[in-house]
Amino acid sequence: MGLQQNSEIQTPATTTVGSESAFEEKSERPDPYLVVFDEPYDKDNPIQWPQRRKWVVTNILSATGFNRILVSTIMAPALPVIAAELHMTPAESNLSLSIYLLATAFGPLIIGPLSELYGRQVVLHASNVWFLAWNLACGFAMTKELLIASRLFAGFGASAIYSLGGGVLGDVWPKEQRGKSLGAYLAIPLVAVAVGPILGGVITARTSWRWMFWSTSIFQGVAIAVCLFTFHETYAVVILKRRAARLRRETGNKQYMTLVERLDHEQPLTTVLSRMLGRPFRLLIFHPVIQLTTAISALNYGLLYVVLVSFAEVFTSQYHQSLEVSGLHYIACALGEIVGSQLGGKLMDVLYRHMTKRHGQHEPEHRLPLLFPAAIIGPLGLILYGWAAQKHVHYIVVDIGAFIFTFGTQVAGMSIQAYVIDAYSDYTSSALSAAQFLKSLTAFLFPLFAPSLYKSLGYGVGNTLLAVIGLTVGIGSPFLLLKYGARLRSKTPACD
Repeated sequence: MGLQQNSEIQTPATTTVGSESAFEEKSERPDPYLVVFDEPYDKDNPIQWPQRRKWVVTNILSATGFNRILVSTIMAPALPVIAAELHMTPAESNLSLSIYLLATAFGPLIIGPLSELYGRQVVLHASNVWFLAWNLACGFAMTKELLIASRLFAGFGASAIYSLGGGVLGDVWPKEQRGKSLGAYLAIPLVAVAVGPILGGVITARTSWRWMFWSTSIFQGVAIAVCLFTFHETYAVVILKRRAARLRRETGNKQYMTLVERLDHEQPLTTVLSRMLGRPFRLLIFHPVIQLTTAISALNYGLLYVVLVSFAEVFTSQYHQSLEVSGLHYIACALGEIVGSQLGGKLMDVLYRHMTKRHGQHEPEHRLPLLFPAAIIGPLGLILYGWAAQKHVHYIVVDIGAFIFTFGTQVAGMSIQAYVIDAYSDYTSSALSAAQFLKSLTAFLFPLFAPSLYKSLGYGVGNTLLAVIGLTVGIGSPFLLLKYGARLRSKTPACD
């Protein structure tokens, strides 16, 4: 067996994240019992899979993400109805919506590392079933306590998508197709941004709010059945472990092991689990690259949820539209994100080819230039949306502002995600889980102060204040990463 040289599918070594030298030094030594991928081609190697198989796992994950994001926003138009039936205060009804997001802050910290220990496949299947059970429980909740608790546990199951998405894309797609794969993966889930509130408004107006959860549970059940037969394991480390186990079983020779198994051979499972579960926290605490990228994405994500939670109320209070009609305006938000993901993906791959040709090789920091125009476009849209709403300009201007805002934040989000995948290719799920922790916290907290902000300052001044904060962080953090990112990555400690 030969050594696979592609760094994106390397077995992680106990060295600085992103460094390949330590792994190559150890694994290039002739050893007939070291289990690696065959050279130059191995059909089990995810990065060398046929395109059709890559698209299958990408699209399956994308469809799963659609339902989980749909459930996060579908309740928004129905909160007054749910509050009246379950005798909830306004704070309690808002909590039933946002606690789902709080769960997605903590879930990836456990799920991400587990997917790097046991594989993407088993974690996806387990989270699918968990999410289905608790989402179904929401529909049968007869008390506010049960509804809030069920939303919390459903959000925990839903959070797996935030760890697995980038991990799977990093497993199967090479760097030169990062933009294309991200754009395709995001296209379906982003539709949920608009479909959730629209569907929630229609269901609440025409049937019972409980059907919001029952209908999405039916969809989830179908998704589980499809996943069981079509989603293959993509994590190279786990695939090689299974190959080693098969060789030991067939030959009776216990010396067949992967490099990771040899490194962990003498350690008890509790020690391995403890080290891996602590990895996202170590990344967040000790890696400035993760801290800076998280600052950008967390702020943008929080601002996005301020818009999503308050958007329908703008049209009911400022333009006196019905609940069903106000939900249709979320289409503008979804269109901004969809156009941003598709155009951003294409621009990302063009930038990759240009920067690689110019510098002779690819560096993760080459993903960052797209952040600068995105950091300007997003806040401009937020300002347009706010002042148009406050001055009662035609509602189409508010929609245009929301479109521009979500377009900018989506391009920025894709660039950051691609940067993290490239910079932490050995630990993508853990790195994205660390970032998701703060993103979900801001998505949970920001909407809580939004009503007070708009009540005190109005939509115009309120959104302008938020835009100035977004512009400052959105320009400052990428500048620091572009200038010092490579140096910071080389000096940060190893994840293990």
